[in-house]
Amino acid sequence: MDSGQYRSGSPAGESRAPTPVKIVIAGGFGVGKTTFVGAVSEIIPLTTEAAMTTASLGVDDTSHIQGKTTTTVAMDFGRITLDSDLILYLFGTPGQDRFWFMWDDLCRGAIGAVVLVDTRRLDACFAAVDYFEQRELPFVVAINCFDGVLAHAVEDVREALAIGPDTPIVACDARVRESAKTTLIELVQHALARASAVLRSPANTRGGVGAGTSNP
Repeated sequence: MDSGQYRSGSPAGESRAPTPVKIVIAGGFGVGKTTFVGAVSEIIPLTTEAAMTTASLGVDDTSHIQGKTTTTVAMDFGRITLDSDLILYLFGTPGQDRFWFMWDDLCRGAIGAVVLVDTRRLDACFAAVDYFEQRELPFVVAINCFDGVLAHAVEDVREALAIGPDTPIVACDARVRESAKTTLIELVQHALARASAVLRSPANTRGGVGAGTSNP
């Protein structure tokens, strides 16, 4: 869907400050988070890549990513403007278990997350899925199509991850800007739908703020 749907509808000639929105790009080790942020960012992305050393042997599984020589040790940061009044700030998480202590800080204030998945190593994304489910933070699963090939059907991946039908799963190529952008739009739509559903829930409409009240 065109990102133009997010326009505020302000009168012609009236400008408004863009709304900043925080998005987390998460997933396991080597699934393409840094590539995703770098491909879609309209600014030169901030990365905290460090060279992999022999200390990671037997700890980081590189069997399917043998050309990988660096890894994120803190975060990736990028920015993309979806429309004149909506800017996404992207925060990529480190993938290894030993850096998970950073996730709470990186996710604070985010409206949602993209969980990148490598179907050759589905187990690498289980922790990320569990993390966002437990915190009830909206997320979408993005199957990174390495070599441009979707190796497994979307519904097969959904079943393998034990993810309910309300969580979107999309195919993307983290190397391609438009593909990554489409994934981010899907997440924003999902987060907005979740927020709207919460506002419409009985707990918020029955006797809630503004229900049956008027100004004195």
